[in-house]
Amino acid sequence: MLNIILFGAPGCGKGTQAARLAEHYDLYHISTGEVIRSEIKRGTELGKSMEGYISRGELAPDSIVVEMVRDFMRTHNDKGAIFDGFPRTTAQAEIFDTMLAEIGAKVDVMVFMDVPEEELVRRILLRGKDSGRQDDSSEDVIRNRIEVYRQQTEVVADHYTKQGKYEAINGLGTMDEVFARLTEAIDSKR
Repeated sequence: MLNIILFGAPGCGKGTQAARLAEHYDLYHISTGEVIRSEIKRGTELGKSMEGYISRGELAPDSIVVEMVRDFMRTHNDKGAIFDGFPRTTAQAEIFDTMLAEIGAKVDVMVFMDVPEEELVRRILLRGKDSGRQDDSSEDVIRNRIEVYRQQTEVVADHYTKQGKYEAINGLGTMDEVFARLTEAIDSKR
């Protein structure tokens, strides 16, 4: 069972590459951001509780995100997965490692997609024009999301570096070039 954490700042291309990797390795793809946006769109209680955090570019509370992933893992533990946007804090990473151990699994590799901030902002603003996502349309909100990522999420890399599971790749280039770097990094940890 292969479990991959795809890691990087908002706009680095995680969602695009995670879908490709899931197909390539025959894995599930879980994007906590997509689940949350779906809940908001459907107007569920979870969605309503998350809307304020998302509109300000803040991270969702650990307790809610961990429960979403726990629910996913209960019903999708027959093969590995790519985790896109999770874990986002050290606390989530520690809980995640325990959850995986309970089902006889582990994180095999965390791959960081490195993209400069100005390119991230440019990509997200372009995505916002196409998707209509409010959190992708304001440069202030985007820069806040990147800053929150740096303060709260980048430290998760330390957690997996200590375990020898961290790999970094250059996230610039064509989709195929980035994909080739990702598969090389993942295959080096298998």
